Amino acid sequence: MTRDPRFDVLFEPIRIGPVTAKNRFYQVPHCNGMGSARANALVRLREIKAEGGWGVVCTEETSIEPDVDISPSVGLQLWDDGDLPLAAAIAAGIHRHGALAGVELMHYGPVAANRDSRGITMGPSCLPFPSRLDPIQPRAIDRADLRAIRESHRRAAKLAQRAGFDIIYVAAVHDATLPMHFLSRRHNDRSDEYGGPLENRVRLLRELIEDTKDAVGDRSAVAVRLAVDELLGPSGISCDGEGRDIVAMLAELPDLWDVNLSNWANDSQSSRFADEGFQEPYVRFVKSLTSKPVVGVGLFTSPDAMVSQIRRGVLDLIGAARPSIADPFLPRKIAEGRLDDIRECIGCNICVAAHRSSVSLRCTQNPTAGEEWRRDWHPEIIRRDSKGTVLIVGGGPTGLECALTLGRRGFDVTLAEASDEVGGRVTREARLPGLARWSRVRDYRLSQIRQQPNVAVYPSSTIDADYVLEAAPERVVIATGARWRRDGLGRSLRVAPPVSPGARILTPDDIFSGAIVTSPVVIYDDDHYYLGGVLAEKFRSEGHVTILVTPEAAPSAWTAWTLELGAIERRLKFLGIIIHRRHQLSSIADDSVRVTDLTTAREFALQAATTVLVTARVPRVELYATLDAIPEENRPFKSITRAGDCNAPGTIAAAVYAGHRVARELATAPYPALRERIRLER
Repeated sequence: MTRDPRFDVLFEPIRIGPVTAKNRFYQVPHCNGMGSARANALVRLREIKAEGGWGVVCTEETSIEPDVDISPSVGLQLWDDGDLPLAAAIAAGIHRHGALAGVELMHYGPVAANRDSRGITMGPSCLPFPSRLDPIQPRAIDRADLRAIRESHRRAAKLAQRAGFDIIYVAAVHDATLPMHFLSRRHNDRSDEYGGPLENRVRLLRELIEDTKDAVGDRSAVAVRLAVDELLGPSGISCDGEGRDIVAMLAELPDLWDVNLSNWANDSQSSRFADEGFQEPYVRFVKSLTSKPVVGVGLFTSPDAMVSQIRRGVLDLIGAARPSIADPFLPRKIAEGRLDDIRECIGCNICVAAHRSSVSLRCTQNPTAGEEWRRDWHPEIIRRDSKGTVLIVGGGPTGLECALTLGRRGFDVTLAEASDEVGGRVTREARLPGLARWSRVRDYRLSQIRQQPNVAVYPSSTIDADYVLEAAPERVVIATGARWRRDGLGRSLRVAPPVSPGARILTPDDIFSGAIVTSPVVIYDDDHYYLGGVLAEKFRSEGHVTILVTPEAAPSAWTAWTLELGAIERRLKFLGIIIHRRHQLSSIADDSVRVTDLTTAREFALQAATTVLVTARVPRVELYATLDAIPEENRPFKSITRAGDCNAPGTIAAAVYAGHRVARELATAPYPALRERIRLER
């Protein structure tokens, strides 16, 4: 295949100060739950991106001094010479494939609670940080502190250059860095030359840029990462106010502008709430104020959308974090004319949840993310090392991923799905409000399977034990998924609540099958991820009076990890959905449900013509159990394996990973997962 000439502009070299990027694909700084704690995994992660064709590959947040500690979050450090080996290994891995290496230097200011270091938190003013509940207040930075901070930044910049980084950042972003806190009137009430008018509040950012340029000379580029809009209107930085003014004041000072939204929840909005290119209205002004190259993000996966951004003068470089995780080889696939092979990001933010919970990166679309070093999984290369026949029962995300990967290994694969369409829960859930992009999980795998002559997919095919015994495949994988419970048992209830014989109770499975809902509808959400909230949105948009009851303190509480909680609460309130937080289901009658306030123990009734229980799932293990009970000497197959939700119900990301791992390890000795080992200091 050859590249479509329409996309040639994406592969033009572009000058960034003293260095040149080979193309316009720019992996912006993104965190990953690895950092210095999982050094080998981090080096391999970044190298894979460079191998995949990104012209620039940046690190995550990189702390510049020990007393700026955001534990338990995991990041990089550039404090002293002891940090050089890891930094140099990252840069070398990126350079190995012809990409530029960038490093995002960070001073967290009042965001750093210093829980582990026990250092003194500092900020522009002695004001508690709004989103931190730690019972501390930062010390107001004085002139001696400013001198020390500037020196720390200079030292880190020099270390970064010695490590081999080509682009060195000054970060004023995400409401999470000291320069941004100085810019913000919400955080900065100083009356000296660093407070008051914007000209004063921008002083520290200007000084850090100048210090960094002086420290690295003409061998490394200096980039500024700036949040140009906080979506707070007049009370915050905005693209038609102080965000524009900051860029105008500093327009020609850095070598590159990396612009986005603040805070992180706004910058990394999930696809449920944002479309591709959603940041354009906020960042398009920047190029009119500077001659320096501009990079921005926006869930870009379509090369046409990327070209449009460049042709219309919105951006010079196409920034990506999440899309570069979903498909590290996205640039190479565009370059080689393999658009159908792109593993498009679905914008679910499961990658964000991994970092926020301080564990290694993961991705719904890319099961190799975070496993490149630990399990030696390459996102594109699978050794064709096997023969034999495999029957996979179940065409959901686990079965599809398993079939694709086994086919690439060389097995002859038959995938049987009972329903008339494949995709399982992905297909069903993608029809719900805001989740259409999740169908990419199914569509990518079906597209790739069609290219495999040794993989056959049969929908509308119910498989029983007799069929398996007659067909006699060499190996069997059961991926039959799970069904939602109808009895209310879940995280909060271990004894089923009393139910009247005339009560109308539905589960998500019933909704997916077309069951009719009548008002008022009460959803009892004891799952706490997205589904209860999405179903509430669906019912309300259909005109139903909708009441959401949850034992947690917020609806869809787990989405705090994916940065969606605030947006979900706003959406539910805007739609007029009634929410009862910290309430537990007590009983279900013909026309009502009784719930108990967990804070007061008061019980009361809610009118309910329909009750929808979103609580827990039961694995569909009947076929597996029947086949597993056959004595080994009577089995026509060599192995039987269950995977995905029929093994342990979880996220779609977990289901895809399970299918991939089973396929990688089937009929072979499992690869021993490598461990990061701590080196003891004497």
